[in-house]
Amino acid sequence: MVYAISIIALAAIFTVATVTPINMGILAFAGAFIIGGWVSGIPAEDIIDAFPGSTFIIVGGITLLFAIAKANGTIDLVIDRSLRLVRGKRWAILWMMFALSGLLMALGSVLAVGMLAPIAMPIAAKNKINPFLMGMVISHGALACAFSPINLYGAFINDLMESVGLPTNPGIVFLVPFVLNLLIALVLFAIYGRDLIRSNTDAVIELGGHGGTGRTARNRTRRPGPSHKPGSPTGTATLERVDTDTVVPTEQTLQPVTMNRYRFATLAGIAFLVIGSVGFGIDVGVSSICVSAALLLLSPRTHPKVLDNVAWPAVVLVCGMLTYMAVLTDNGTLDFLGDAASALGSPLLTALILCYAVGIISAFGSSIGTLGIALPLATPMLTMGELGALGFVAALAFSATVVDVSPFSTNGVMVLANAQVPDKPRFQRKMLAYCGLVVATAPLAVWALVVVPTSV
Repeated sequence: MVYAISIIALAAIFTVATVTPINMGILAFAGAFIIGGWVSGIPAEDIIDAFPGSTFIIVGGITLLFAIAKANGTIDLVIDRSLRLVRGKRWAILWMMFALSGLLMALGSVLAVGMLAPIAMPIAAKNKINPFLMGMVISHGALACAFSPINLYGAFINDLMESVGLPTNPGIVFLVPFVLNLLIALVLFAIYGRDLIRSNTDAVIELGGHGGTGRTARNRTRRPGPSHKPGSPTGTATLERVDTDTVVPTEQTLQPVTMNRYRFATLAGIAFLVIGSVGFGIDVGVSSICVSAALLLLSPRTHPKVLDNVAWPAVVLVCGMLTYMAVLTDNGTLDFLGDAASALGSPLLTALILCYAVGIISAFGSSIGTLGIALPLATPMLTMGELGALGFVAALAFSATVVDVSPFSTNGVMVLANAQVPDKPRFQRKMLAYCGLVVATAPLAVWALVVVPTSV
């Protein structure tokens, strides 16, 4: 009875959080105390002790550092300098956007697509780049680097693996989604972007100046492209309401940003974070908090509301789900589900079913929430040793996130809202059809390419 109630509560938490705006983490915290205390008889003190403090520090610290980098213009500086490198080549715009989206995601911005879509989609329209291609390239760029060990997704899955006793290798978990998303982007470019290589038309990128003045970046060795209006004033953007009732920016010009000591210090701090965590094993959460504190001390009056930009909903979601999963571990529900999965007889078949399950569910719900449910459920099967643990975890991670190209996901909504196309419903249907293709093929592909070769 305890197992059944625990599973029903888990399904209810996910369903309610998917169809309503209630944060899944809040529901998971409540479920942890109700199922853990009242149903399972676990002392409240033990449930409180299960709170993932290290994950809270990692996710909170990383998102705080990124909020500071956004507030002091460091992110704008990186985007500005990067887009100046395209040198008049339209095809280069796409791959620069792929790289920028991946870089921002790798450094900690789970909203990398949301930051780039208001810039990338108008640039695509000005340069006659297929808007669907641009939207999917920046989406797959972000998803390629979703499991960087210093961002929210990477920290979450690595901490979850440690908490359930699985071997961890952040490099493999990062590399599998990166390679597969890069391959998908290359296929899309081969289908929709071949004309960009043959074309001699200049790439046009408006770099709006302060106070509304603007200038156009183009390769002077080629014939000039069409004229464009000056960029909008700094910090402004037009707004459009989409079908999801979400108000998002639909056009934003890239503002030229100069280097100063605060931005230099921010870049140095991010470099320290990356080198320290990857090269010397320094705790990501601790180093990100320390770097953030140092940056705030350098300019204490310029970041008065920076804490408002920390991804607190993501922090609550991750910590709530991990706490609830700790309860399910203590009351034996996860062992029960693992035994049930093992009873299917074929670990490889079970792995394929789980890859498809997380892909389908995540297309309409939270990727992190889906992983938070699926990975602990798979743990008993992984401990049997018949499946390669790291390969299967990487496959689950890829299956749960690659479907974020859906027009119902945060990434998809931003691409759809900023697409400068004459028929938005048709564009949305195209995105939905593509998501369906991804859901149908990506889990099978990652299972065949990663899970099968790494299993006994």
